[in-house]
Amino acid sequence: MSVQDEAISTTGPLTTESGAPVADNQNSETAGIGGPVLVQDQLLVEKLAHFNRERIPERVVHARGAGAYGTFTVTADVSRWTRANFLSQVGKETETFLRFSTVAGSLGSADAVRDPRGFALKFYTEEGNYDLVGNNTPIFFIRDAIKFPDFIHTQKRDPYTGSQEADNVWDFWGLSPEATHQVTWLFGDRGIPASYRHMDGFGSHTFQWNNEAGEVFWVRYHFKTDQGIKNLTQEEANRLAGEDPDSHQRDLREAIERGDFPTWTVGVQIMPAAEAATYRFNPFDLTKVWPHADYPVVEFGKLELNRNPDNIFAEVEQSAFSPAHFVPGIGPSPDKMLQGRLFAYADAHRYRVGINADQLPVNRPHATTARNYGRDGLAYDGRHGRAKNYEPNSFGGPVQTGRPLWQPSPVTGVTGNIATPSHAEDNDFVQAGNLYRLMSEEEKGRLIANLAGFIAKVSRDDIAERAIDNFRQADPDYGKRLEAAVQALRG
Repeated sequence: MSVQDEAISTTGPLTTESGAPVADNQNSETAGIGGPVLVQDQLLVEKLAHFNRERIPERVVHARGAGAYGTFTVTADVSRWTRANFLSQVGKETETFLRFSTVAGSLGSADAVRDPRGFALKFYTEEGNYDLVGNNTPIFFIRDAIKFPDFIHTQKRDPYTGSQEADNVWDFWGLSPEATHQVTWLFGDRGIPASYRHMDGFGSHTFQWNNEAGEVFWVRYHFKTDQGIKNLTQEEANRLAGEDPDSHQRDLREAIERGDFPTWTVGVQIMPAAEAATYRFNPFDLTKVWPHADYPVVEFGKLELNRNPDNIFAEVEQSAFSPAHFVPGIGPSPDKMLQGRLFAYADAHRYRVGINADQLPVNRPHATTARNYGRDGLAYDGRHGRAKNYEPNSFGGPVQTGRPLWQPSPVTGVTGNIATPSHAEDNDFVQAGNLYRLMSEEEKGRLIANLAGFIAKVSRDDIAERAIDNFRQADPDYGKRLEAAVQALRG
Protein backbone atom coordinates (compact mmCIF):
# COMPACT_ATOMS: atom_id res chain seq x y z
CA MET A 1 0.00 0.00 0.00
CA SER A 2 1.36 3.39 -0.95
CA VAL A 3 0.50 6.88 0.16
CA GLN A 4 -1.16 7.27 -3.24
CA ASP A 5 -3.76 4.65 -2.23
CA GLU A 6 -5.06 7.08 0.38
CA ALA A 7 -4.49 10.30 -1.57
CA ILE A 8 -7.02 13.07 -1.13
CA SER A 9 -9.12 14.30 -4.03
CA THR A 10 -7.48 17.02 -6.11
CA THR A 11 -10.76 18.15 -7.66
CA GLY A 12 -13.28 20.59 -6.22
CA PRO A 13 -12.74 23.85 -4.34
CA LEU A 14 -9.65 24.69 -2.29
CA THR A 15 -10.36 24.32 1.44
CA THR A 16 -8.75 24.95 4.81
CA GLU A 17 -7.43 22.04 6.87
CA SER A 18 -10.84 21.78 8.46
CA GLY A 19 -12.57 21.57 5.09
CA ALA A 20 -14.05 25.06 4.78
CA PRO A 21 -13.89 26.53 1.25
CA VAL A 22 -11.22 29.20 0.66
CA ALA A 23 -12.45 32.42 -0.96
CA ASP A 24 -9.04 34.04 -1.62
CA ASN A 25 -5.66 32.33 -1.48
CA GLN A 26 -3.76 35.26 -2.99
CA ASN A 27 -4.40 38.13 -0.59
CA SER A 28 -4.34 38.15 3.21
CA GLU A 29 -7.13 39.88 5.11
CA THR A 30 -6.36 43.46 6.21
CA ALA A 31 -7.98 46.34 8.05
CA GLY A 32 -8.84 48.42 5.03
CA ILE A 33 -6.79 49.02 1.89
CA GLY A 34 -3.11 48.97 2.83
CA GLY A 35 -3.94 48.39 6.49
CA PRO A 36 -2.38 45.85 8.90
CA VAL A 37 -3.14 42.14 8.59
CA LEU A 38 -5.87 40.80 10.86
CA VAL A 39 -5.30 37.89 13.23
CA GLN A 40 -8.77 36.67 12.28
CA ASP A 41 -7.38 35.61 8.88
CA GLN A 42 -7.26 31.95 9.88
CA LEU A 43 -6.14 30.78 6.44
CA LEU A 44 -2.99 32.91 6.75
CA VAL A 45 -2.37 31.76 10.32
CA GLU A 46 -2.97 28.12 9.40
CA LYS A 47 -0.63 28.22 6.40
CA LEU A 48 2.22 29.94 8.25
CA ALA A 49 1.86 27.70 11.31
CA HIS A 50 1.91 24.59 9.13
CA PHE A 51 4.91 25.88 7.20
CA ASN A 52 6.84 26.42 10.45
CA ARG A 53 6.26 22.78 11.40
CA GLU A 54 6.46 20.93 8.09
CA ARG A 55 9.96 19.57 8.69
CA ILE A 56 10.74 16.92 11.27
CA PRO A 57 14.25 16.63 12.77
CA GLU A 58 16.61 15.09 10.25
CA ARG A 59 18.30 11.82 11.05
CA VAL A 60 21.50 12.30 13.08
CA VAL A 61 23.15 9.83 10.69
CA HIS A 62 21.89 8.75 7.26
CA ALA A 63 20.06 12.07 6.85
CA ARG A 64 20.66 12.30 3.11
CA GLY A 65 18.73 9.56 1.35
CA ALA A 66 16.60 8.27 -1.51
CA GLY A 67 14.22 5.33 -1.67
CA ALA A 68 12.12 3.10 -3.87
CA TYR A 69 9.64 0.26 -3.62
CA GLY A 70 10.31 -3.12 -5.11
CA THR A 71 9.89 -6.87 -5.01
CA PHE A 72 11.98 -9.60 -3.43
CA THR A 73 11.67 -13.02 -5.08
CA VAL A 74 12.94 -16.29 -3.61
CA THR A 75 15.09 -18.14 -6.16
CA ALA A 76 16.44 -21.05 -4.08
CA ASP A 77 15.17 -23.17 -1.20
CA VAL A 78 16.56 -22.04 2.18
CA SER A 79 13.91 -23.69 4.37
CA ARG A 80 16.50 -26.08 5.81
CA TRP A 81 18.07 -23.06 7.54
CA THR A 82 15.16 -20.71 8.34
CA ARG A 83 11.43 -21.01 9.01
CA ALA A 84 10.78 -17.43 7.85
CA ASN A 85 7.56 -17.71 5.86
CA PHE A 86 8.53 -15.12 3.23
CA LEU A 87 11.52 -17.33 2.37
CA SER A 88 9.56 -20.59 2.46
CA GLN A 89 9.24 -21.44 -1.23
CA VAL A 90 10.93 -20.74 -4.54
CA GLY A 91 9.08 -18.09 -6.53
CA LYS A 92 7.47 -16.42 -3.53
CA GLU A 93 7.38 -12.61 -3.82
CA THR A 94 7.43 -10.00 -1.06
CA GLU A 95 6.92 -6.25 -1.40
CA THR A 96 9.90 -4.19 -0.23
CA PHE A 97 11.01 -0.62 0.36
CA LEU A 98 14.71 0.25 0.14
CA ARG A 99 16.25 3.48 1.40
CA PHE A 100 19.78 4.39 0.32
CA SER A 101 21.73 7.10 2.11
CA THR A 102 25.04 8.63 2.95
CA VAL A 103 26.05 8.53 6.61
CA ALA A 104 27.78 11.66 7.85
CA GLY A 105 26.29 14.47 5.77
CA SER A 106 23.24 16.56 6.57
CA LEU A 107 19.97 16.48 4.64
CA GLY A 108 21.25 19.20 2.31
CA SER A 109 24.63 17.61 1.54
CA ALA A 110 25.70 16.19 -1.82
CA ASP A 111 25.33 12.57 -2.89
CA ALA A 112 28.76 12.11 -4.49
CA VAL A 113 30.95 12.08 -1.39
CA ARG A 114 33.40 9.65 0.19
CA ASP A 115 31.21 8.01 2.80
CA PRO A 116 29.60 4.63 3.44
CA ARG A 117 26.14 4.21 1.96
CA GLY A 118 23.18 3.02 3.96
CA PHE A 119 21.27 0.07 2.50
CA ALA A 120 18.09 -0.18 4.60
CA LEU A 121 15.57 -2.73 3.33
CA LYS A 122 12.04 -3.29 4.62
CA PHE A 123 10.28 -6.56 3.73
CA TYR A 124 6.49 -6.29 4.08
CA THR A 125 5.94 -9.94 5.01
CA GLU A 126 2.76 -11.70 6.09
CA GLU A 127 4.35 -12.28 9.51
CA GLY A 128 5.13 -8.60 10.01
CA ASN A 129 7.76 -6.24 8.64
CA TYR A 130 11.36 -7.42 8.59
CA ASP A 131 13.92 -4.61 8.48
CA LEU A 132 17.45 -5.41 7.31
CA VAL A 133 19.35 -2.22 8.04
CA GLY A 134 22.80 -2.48 6.45
CA ASN A 135 25.40 -0.63 4.41
CA ASN A 136 27.26 -0.94 1.13
CA THR A 137 30.24 -2.29 3.11
CA PRO A 138 30.43 -5.70 4.82
CA ILE A 139 32.21 -4.19 7.85
CA PHE A 140 32.18 -1.07 10.05
CA PHE A 141 34.61 1.21 11.91
CA ILE A 142 33.90 0.00 15.44
CA ARG A 143 32.67 -3.16 17.12
CA ASP A 144 30.90 -1.81 20.20
CA ALA A 145 27.90 0.55 20.16
CA ILE A 146 29.17 2.39 23.23
CA LYS A 147 31.72 4.06 20.92
CA PHE A 148 29.19 5.04 18.26
CA PRO A 149 28.24 8.52 19.55
CA ASP A 150 31.93 9.41 19.90
CA PHE A 151 32.70 8.14 16.41
CA ILE A 152 29.87 10.09 14.80
CA HIS A 153 30.87 13.25 16.67
CA THR A 154 34.25 13.06 14.91
CA GLN A 155 32.55 12.82 11.51
CA LYS A 156 30.15 15.71 12.15
CA ARG A 157 30.82 19.42 12.64
CA ASP A 158 33.22 20.41 15.41
CA PRO A 159 31.41 22.30 18.21
CA TYR A 160 33.84 25.23 17.92
CA THR A 161 34.68 25.52 14.23
CA GLY A 162 31.35 24.30 12.83
CA SER A 163 33.21 22.19 10.23
CA GLN A 164 34.37 18.61 9.95
CA GLU A 165 37.94 18.61 11.26
CA ALA A 166 40.67 16.27 10.06
CA ASP A 167 42.19 16.39 13.55
CA ASN A 168 39.03 14.92 15.06
CA VAL A 169 38.61 12.23 12.42
CA TRP A 170 42.19 10.96 12.51
CA ASP A 171 42.59 11.36 16.25
CA PHE A 172 39.68 8.98 16.79
CA TRP A 173 40.67 6.55 14.04
CA GLY A 174 44.27 6.52 15.20
CA LEU A 175 43.17 5.69 18.74
CA SER A 176 40.68 3.09 17.47
CA PRO A 177 42.80 0.61 15.49
CA GLU A 178 39.79 -1.63 14.80
CA ALA A 179 38.75 1.04 12.27
CA THR A 180 41.77 0.29 10.03
CA HIS A 181 39.92 -2.31 7.93
CA GLN A 182 36.91 -0.12 7.18
CA VAL A 183 39.06 2.98 6.58
CA THR A 184 41.05 0.99 4.00
CA TRP A 185 37.78 0.07 2.30
CA LEU A 186 36.41 3.61 2.47
CA PHE A 187 39.46 5.28 0.94
CA GLY A 188 39.81 2.64 -1.76
CA ASP A 189 38.10 2.61 -5.13
CA ARG A 190 34.69 1.64 -3.71
CA GLY A 191 34.59 4.59 -1.31
CA ILE A 192 32.51 6.73 -3.71
CA PRO A 193 29.91 4.72 -5.69
CA ALA A 194 28.92 6.19 -9.05
CA SER A 195 25.25 5.66 -8.14
CA TYR A 196 23.08 3.75 -5.74
CA ARG A 197 22.37 1.25 -8.52
CA HIS A 198 26.03 0.43 -9.04
CA MET A 199 27.02 -0.74 -5.58
CA ASP A 200 26.58 -3.86 -3.49
CA GLY A 201 24.68 -4.03 -0.21
CA PHE A 202 25.34 -5.98 2.96
CA GLY A 203 23.49 -6.76 6.15
CA SER A 204 26.97 -6.25 7.65
CA HIS A 205 26.07 -7.75 11.04
CA THR A 206 25.78 -11.42 11.87
CA PHE A 207 22.17 -12.56 12.33
CA GLN A 208 20.47 -15.74 13.48
CA TRP A 209 18.47 -18.00 11.23
CA ASN A 210 16.54 -20.87 12.85
CA ASN A 211 14.58 -23.63 11.18
CA GLU A 212 11.45 -25.61 12.09
CA ALA A 213 13.54 -28.14 14.01
CA GLY A 214 14.98 -25.35 16.19
CA GLU A 215 18.47 -25.58 14.72
CA VAL A 216 20.45 -22.33 14.77
CA PHE A 217 22.65 -20.88 12.03
CA TRP A 218 24.60 -17.63 11.99
CA VAL A 219 24.30 -15.74 8.70
CA ARG A 220 25.60 -12.69 6.87
CA TYR A 221 23.64 -11.14 3.98
CA HIS A 222 25.03 -10.04 0.62
CA PHE A 223 23.27 -8.05 -2.14
CA LYS A 224 25.33 -8.08 -5.33
CA THR A 225 24.39 -5.44 -7.87
CA ASP A 226 23.41 -6.83 -11.27
CA GLN A 227 24.26 -3.47 -12.85
CA GLY A 228 27.96 -3.98 -12.11
CA ILE A 229 30.18 -2.03 -9.73
CA LYS A 230 30.91 1.54 -10.83
CA ASN A 231 32.75 4.11 -8.76
CA LEU A 232 33.95 7.70 -8.93
CA THR A 233 37.47 8.97 -8.42
CA GLN A 234 37.90 11.75 -5.90
CA GLU A 235 38.28 14.27 -8.71
CA GLU A 236 35.13 13.05 -10.50
CA ALA A 237 33.18 13.14 -7.24
CA ASN A 238 34.34 16.65 -6.39
CA ARG A 239 33.11 17.91 -9.75
CA LEU A 240 29.80 16.00 -9.65
CA ALA A 241 29.00 17.05 -6.08
CA GLY A 242 29.28 20.67 -7.16
CA GLU A 243 27.45 20.34 -10.46
CA ASP A 244 24.64 18.03 -9.34
CA PRO A 245 24.33 17.50 -5.56
CA ASP A 246 21.30 15.26 -6.21
CA SER A 247 23.14 12.97 -8.63
CA HIS A 248 22.44 9.64 -6.93
CA GLN A 249 18.81 10.43 -6.13
CA ARG A 250 18.21 11.64 -9.67
CA ASP A 251 19.85 8.57 -11.20
CA LEU A 252 17.72 6.17 -9.18
CA ARG A 253 14.46 7.99 -9.85
CA GLU A 254 15.06 8.39 -13.57
CA ALA A 255 16.15 4.77 -14.02
CA ILE A 256 12.90 3.54 -12.50
CA GLU A 257 10.84 6.08 -14.46
CA ARG A 258 12.21 4.76 -17.76
CA GLY A 259 11.65 1.12 -16.74
CA ASP A 260 15.32 0.31 -16.19
CA PHE A 261 14.63 -1.40 -12.89
CA PRO A 262 17.79 -2.04 -10.84
CA THR A 263 18.26 -5.52 -9.40
CA TRP A 264 20.49 -7.26 -6.89
CA THR A 265 21.28 -10.96 -6.49
CA VAL A 266 20.76 -11.82 -2.83
CA GLY A 267 22.89 -14.37 -1.00
CA VAL A 268 23.85 -15.39 2.49
CA GLN A 269 26.87 -16.89 4.22
CA ILE A 270 25.78 -19.62 6.61
CA MET A 271 27.68 -20.83 9.68
CA PRO A 272 26.27 -23.65 11.84
CA ALA A 273 26.01 -22.32 15.38
CA ALA A 274 28.34 -24.97 16.78
CA GLU A 275 31.23 -23.68 14.64
CA ALA A 276 31.14 -20.12 15.99
CA ALA A 277 33.09 -20.75 19.19
CA THR A 278 36.14 -22.14 17.40
CA TYR A 279 36.08 -20.10 14.19
CA ARG A 280 39.40 -18.37 13.53
CA PHE A 281 37.81 -14.90 13.62
CA ASN A 282 35.16 -13.75 16.06
CA PRO A 283 32.06 -14.25 13.86
CA PHE A 284 30.19 -11.47 15.68
CA ASP A 285 32.86 -8.80 15.17
CA LEU A 286 31.52 -6.14 12.78
CA THR A 287 35.07 -5.05 11.82
CA LYS A 288 35.75 -8.48 10.28
CA VAL A 289 34.47 -10.33 7.22
CA TRP A 290 33.94 -14.06 6.92
CA PRO A 291 36.27 -15.12 4.07
CA HIS A 292 34.24 -16.70 1.29
CA ALA A 293 36.66 -19.62 1.19
CA ASP A 294 35.41 -20.52 4.67
CA TYR A 295 31.72 -19.83 4.11
CA PRO A 296 30.69 -19.38 0.45
CA VAL A 297 27.75 -17.16 -0.39
CA VAL A 298 24.58 -19.16 -1.03
CA GLU A 299 22.35 -17.31 -3.51
CA PHE A 300 18.65 -17.43 -2.64
CA GLY A 301 16.87 -14.36 -4.00
CA LYS A 302 16.48 -11.47 -6.38
CA LEU A 303 15.67 -7.91 -5.34
CA GLU A 304 14.16 -5.51 -7.89
CA LEU A 305 13.28 -1.85 -7.40
CA ASN A 306 10.37 -0.92 -9.65
CA ARG A 307 8.32 1.94 -8.16
CA ASN A 308 9.26 5.43 -7.06
CA PRO A 309 7.71 7.06 -4.00
CA ASP A 310 4.97 9.56 -4.76
CA ASN A 311 6.01 11.89 -1.93
CA ILE A 312 9.62 12.06 -0.70
CA PHE A 313 8.75 13.49 2.71
CA ALA A 314 5.98 11.01 3.50
CA GLU A 315 7.72 7.93 2.16
CA VAL A 316 11.48 8.54 2.37
CA GLU A 317 12.00 11.07 5.16
CA GLN A 318 9.35 9.52 7.40
CA SER A 319 10.38 5.95 6.60
CA ALA A 320 11.59 4.26 9.76
CA PHE A 321 13.83 1.18 9.91
CA SER A 322 14.86 -0.78 12.96
CA PRO A 323 17.17 -3.82 13.16
CA ALA A 324 14.88 -5.00 15.99
CA HIS A 325 12.06 -5.68 13.50
CA PHE A 326 12.44 -9.43 13.05
CA VAL A 327 10.03 -12.14 11.91
CA PRO A 328 9.77 -15.81 12.97
CA GLY A 329 12.90 -17.67 11.89
CA ILE A 330 15.24 -14.66 12.03
CA GLY A 331 16.82 -12.98 15.04
CA PRO A 332 19.83 -11.14 16.51
CA SER A 333 23.31 -12.33 17.36
CA PRO A 334 25.72 -11.36 20.18
CA ASP A 335 27.27 -8.72 17.88
CA LYS A 336 27.72 -5.79 20.31
CA MET A 337 27.12 -3.16 17.61
CA LEU A 338 23.92 -4.88 16.54
CA GLN A 339 22.77 -5.12 20.15
CA GLY A 340 23.11 -1.34 20.51
CA ARG A 341 21.30 -0.69 17.25
CA LEU A 342 18.35 -2.83 18.35
CA PHE A 343 17.50 -0.01 20.75
CA ALA A 344 18.95 3.07 19.11
CA TYR A 345 17.29 2.92 15.69
CA ALA A 346 13.72 2.48 16.86
CA ASP A 347 14.27 5.08 19.57
CA ALA A 348 15.59 7.59 17.02
CA HIS A 349 12.37 7.30 15.04
CA ARG A 350 10.23 7.64 18.16
CA TYR A 351 11.99 10.96 18.70
CA ARG A 352 12.03 12.12 15.07
CA VAL A 353 8.64 11.03 13.80
CA GLY A 354 6.70 10.13 16.94
CA ILE A 355 5.54 7.14 18.92
CA ASN A 356 3.16 6.13 16.11
CA ALA A 357 5.80 6.27 13.36
CA ASP A 358 5.36 2.56 12.63
CA GLN A 359 1.73 3.18 11.66
CA LEU A 360 2.49 5.59 8.82
CA PRO A 361 1.72 4.08 5.40
CA VAL A 362 5.36 3.51 4.45
CA ASN A 363 6.18 1.88 7.78
CA ARG A 364 3.15 -0.14 8.76
CA PRO A 365 2.75 -3.78 7.74
CA HIS A 366 1.36 -4.20 4.23
CA ALA A 367 0.79 -7.96 4.17
CA THR A 368 -0.65 -8.30 7.69
CA THR A 369 -2.10 -6.08 10.43
CA ALA A 370 -0.39 -4.87 13.60
CA ARG A 371 -2.48 -6.02 16.59
CA ASN A 372 -1.41 -4.85 20.04
CA TYR A 373 -2.46 -2.82 23.03
CA GLY A 374 -0.46 0.34 22.39
CA ARG A 375 -2.63 3.42 22.37
CA ASP A 376 -2.56 7.19 22.13
CA GLY A 377 0.43 9.51 21.69
CA LEU A 378 1.29 11.93 18.91
CA ALA A 379 -0.62 11.30 15.65
CA TYR A 380 -2.67 8.42 17.06
CA ASP A 381 -5.64 7.93 14.73
CA GLY A 382 -7.98 5.86 16.87
CA ARG A 383 -7.44 2.77 14.75
CA HIS A 384 -8.30 0.43 17.65
CA GLY A 385 -11.80 1.83 18.05
CA ARG A 386 -13.46 0.60 21.23
CA ALA A 387 -11.13 -2.37 21.72
CA LYS A 388 -9.61 -2.90 25.18
CA ASN A 389 -6.17 -1.49 25.85
CA TYR A 390 -4.89 -4.14 28.27
CA GLU A 391 -3.86 -7.79 28.28
CA PRO A 392 -4.82 -10.37 29.39
CA ASN A 393 -8.51 -9.66 28.80
CA SER A 394 -11.66 -11.71 28.25
CA PHE A 395 -12.98 -9.63 25.35
CA GLY A 396 -11.32 -11.50 22.51
CA GLY A 397 -8.19 -9.36 22.13
CA PRO A 398 -4.96 -10.60 20.52
CA VAL A 399 -2.94 -13.11 22.55
CA GLN A 400 0.66 -14.30 22.58
CA THR A 401 1.77 -17.24 20.46
CA GLY A 402 4.14 -18.81 22.97
CA ARG A 403 6.76 -19.33 20.27
CA PRO A 404 9.71 -16.87 20.16
CA LEU A 405 10.86 -15.52 16.80
CA TRP A 406 14.39 -16.79 17.37
CA GLN A 407 16.15 -19.47 19.40
CA PRO A 408 17.71 -18.62 22.77
CA SER A 409 21.49 -18.36 23.01
CA PRO A 410 23.36 -19.82 26.00
CA VAL A 411 25.36 -17.38 28.13
CA THR A 412 27.89 -17.89 30.92
CA GLY A 413 30.18 -15.81 33.13
CA VAL A 414 29.86 -12.64 35.14
CA THR A 415 28.40 -9.28 34.16
CA GLY A 416 30.71 -6.33 33.55
CA ASN A 417 32.26 -4.04 30.96
CA ILE A 418 33.94 -6.77 28.96
CA ALA A 419 35.79 -6.43 25.65
CA THR A 420 34.61 -8.38 22.62
CA PRO A 421 36.23 -11.84 22.79
CA SER A 422 39.12 -12.57 20.44
CA HIS A 423 39.58 -15.75 18.42
CA ALA A 424 42.72 -17.43 17.14
CA GLU A 425 43.47 -15.08 14.24
CA ASP A 426 41.81 -11.95 15.57
CA ASN A 427 43.63 -8.64 15.61
CA ASP A 428 42.75 -5.20 14.35
CA PHE A 429 45.06 -5.25 11.33
CA VAL A 430 45.10 -8.67 9.66
CA GLN A 431 42.06 -8.17 7.42
CA ALA A 432 43.02 -4.60 6.54
CA GLY A 433 46.38 -5.94 5.39
CA ASN A 434 44.70 -8.72 3.42
CA LEU A 435 42.48 -6.16 1.67
CA TYR A 436 45.47 -3.98 0.80
CA ARG A 437 47.42 -6.91 -0.65
CA LEU A 438 44.45 -7.87 -2.84
CA MET A 439 44.61 -4.51 -4.62
CA SER A 440 46.39 -3.87 -7.89
CA GLU A 441 49.23 -1.35 -7.97
CA GLU A 442 46.90 1.21 -9.52
CA GLU A 443 44.31 0.65 -6.77
CA LYS A 444 46.99 0.94 -4.10
CA GLY A 445 48.17 4.19 -5.62
CA ARG A 446 44.70 5.73 -5.50
CA LEU A 447 44.17 4.46 -1.94
CA ILE A 448 47.43 6.04 -0.77
CA ALA A 449 46.63 9.33 -2.51
CA ASN A 450 43.13 9.48 -0.99
CA LEU A 451 44.37 8.75 2.53
CA ALA A 452 47.39 11.05 2.31
CA GLY A 453 45.32 13.96 1.06
CA PHE A 454 43.16 13.77 4.19
CA ILE A 455 45.85 12.94 6.76
CA ALA A 456 47.98 15.82 5.47
CA LYS A 457 45.30 18.21 6.76
CA VAL A 458 45.92 17.11 10.35
CA SER A 459 47.55 19.88 12.41
CA ARG A 460 49.45 17.74 14.91
CA ASP A 461 52.30 15.43 13.94
CA ASP A 462 51.54 12.91 16.70
CA ILE A 463 47.96 12.42 15.42
CA ALA A 464 49.20 11.94 11.84
CA GLU A 465 51.93 9.50 12.92
CA ARG A 466 49.59 7.43 15.06
CA ALA A 467 47.13 7.19 12.17
CA ILE A 468 49.86 6.12 9.74
CA ASP A 469 51.17 3.53 12.22
CA ASN A 470 47.88 1.64 12.12
CA PHE A 471 48.28 1.16 8.35
CA ARG A 472 51.94 0.23 8.86
CA GLN A 473 50.85 -2.57 11.18
CA ALA A 474 48.36 -3.78 8.58
CA ASP A 475 51.16 -4.02 5.98
CA PRO A 476 54.69 -2.54 6.09
CA ASP A 477 54.52 -1.41 2.46
CA TYR A 478 51.14 0.19 3.10
CA GLY A 479 52.50 2.28 5.96
CA LYS A 480 55.77 3.14 4.21
CA ARG A 481 54.08 4.45 1.09
CA LEU A 482 51.48 6.35 3.07
CA GLU A 483 54.10 7.98 5.28
CA ALA A 484 56.07 9.16 2.26
CA ALA A 485 52.94 10.53 0.58
CA VAL A 486 51.88 12.45 3.69
CA GLN A 487 55.36 13.88 4.18
CA ALA A 488 55.44 15.05 0.57
CA LEU A 489 52.13 16.89 1.02
CA ARG A 490 53.04 18.36 4.40
CA GLY A 491 56.46 19.51 3.16
